[in-house]
Amino acid sequence: MQLVVARIGRAHGIKGEVTVEVRTDEPELRLGPGAVLTTDPASVGPLTIETGRVHSGRLLLRFEGVRDRTAAEALRNTLLIADVDPAELPDEPDAYYDHQLMDLDVVLADGTEVGRITEITHLPSQDLFIVERPDGTEVMIPFVEQIVTEIDLEEQRAVIDPPPGLIDDRAEIASSRDDEAAAGEDDARDAEDAR
Repeated sequence: MQLVVARIGRAHGIKGEVTVEVRTDEPELRLGPGAVLTTDPASVGPLTIETGRVHSGRLLLRFEGVRDRTAAEALRNTLLIADVDPAELPDEPDAYYDHQLMDLDVVLADGTEVGRITEITHLPSQDLFIVERPDGTEVMIPFVEQIVTEIDLEEQRAVIDPPPGLIDDRAEIASSRDDEAAAGEDDARDAEDAR
């Protein structure tokens, strides 16, 4: 099984280093020196990591055979892909690989069907499940513990407790402007009555 573990960013310096956007919870395992990674596009790889270091909070990598800024810049936006045993599990108890979550049924706590996970989007602040509903529409579910309350791999389901409006259009919208407008109308009526 193949997992995207990083995306190459811009060149750093003149000696072939690149910044990388890490897309794995285990960078020390997947992006360590000596790791051989396939790439997308495939014509760029495979790439072997020669060195890695953190600089100003960003991971910098240098690959074997990439010795200057021009060669490093040519790698920009390349996805780095690691081969992972499908039976392998992450080290953390509440962590999952994307392939484990794909196609899980999404249900409410009472068992009401919401849909099926068809895609997982990794954003800087959180991950999102893209869930296809039975009617073919899609809904995005933030993968945070307040909303996704249980992942049951044996039963192949994710249980969610969504806030109002996340999966339906019955959101309760309370606006302070509405309250202020109503209060302003009441004040105007009171002023008229006083005349």
